[in-house]
Amino acid sequence: MQVVLVLKSLVKGKAMQRKLEIPGKNKPYLMAHRGNRALCPENTLTSFQHAFQDGADILETDLHLSKDGQFICIHDATLDRTTNGSGRIADLTVAEIKKVSAFNQMAGFEKERIPLLEETAAILPPDVALALELKSDCFLEEEICRQLVAELRNSGILDRTIVLSFSPQRIFTVRKVEKDMPIGLITMKKLVPPADVDMVGPFFPILWANPWYVHSAHRKAMLVCPLDPTPEARLEGYLKRGCDAIITDNPAVTRKALDNLLTRLKPVRG
Repeated sequence: MQVVLVLKSLVKGKAMQRKLEIPGKNKPYLMAHRGNRALCPENTLTSFQHAFQDGADILETDLHLSKDGQFICIHDATLDRTTNGSGRIADLTVAEIKKVSAFNQMAGFEKERIPLLEETAAILPPDVALALELKSDCFLEEEICRQLVAELRNSGILDRTIVLSFSPQRIFTVRKVEKDMPIGLITMKKLVPPADVDMVGPFFPILWANPWYVHSAHRKAMLVCPLDPTPEARLEGYLKRGCDAIITDNPAVTRKALDNLLTRLKPVRG
């Protein structure tokens, strides 16, 4: 089954809104945070493959640009935390980046390397969507965003990719060059959902501070995925609030807990 992210046009009053859906998948969607980083070094191909095996509906990874203009799947702006190397991604070529181990101090993973976006795209199963968090201000440049869109299109995954960021300017630059690109905003403080995005990722305490947050987001045709990569203790609250996706560091554990809760709450949820 080939998954696509569908933006359905909805008429709300006199305004036209768009709703993001993953046909064939049941909500809440399970989003693997940097793959399965509980058991593997984050943002590695092994971590991603474990996430697929564990039932992830969406793979979340991070994006930087190398010195020689290649998209790199790594969270930090430097190599220092997750590899045995050092230096800024923006100052290093792909050849230099590929020399270091991305083992993240985890024994047995010394051969892991930092993947390129094209390598990640190559192993993405047809029934899994991709969420790319844009980590660098290079994505304020329209030419870089055009390059990103072109690479996603050439890899055959443009129609199942959403771009995310804490920076509205980055995601709206992508939207400017590709008007149908789904975009999502991650937010730490605002107690009300933002406007004009397809997905919002509020820091999870916001949903308790504002019990109407999810309802308000749904009125704007947005999906809600709380920022909470260890969500098990709060899963029932997320389900009862109607969250559309759950992010997790450990997809296997969260999938099992989620399935058990959905079975127990089925009469309540109808």
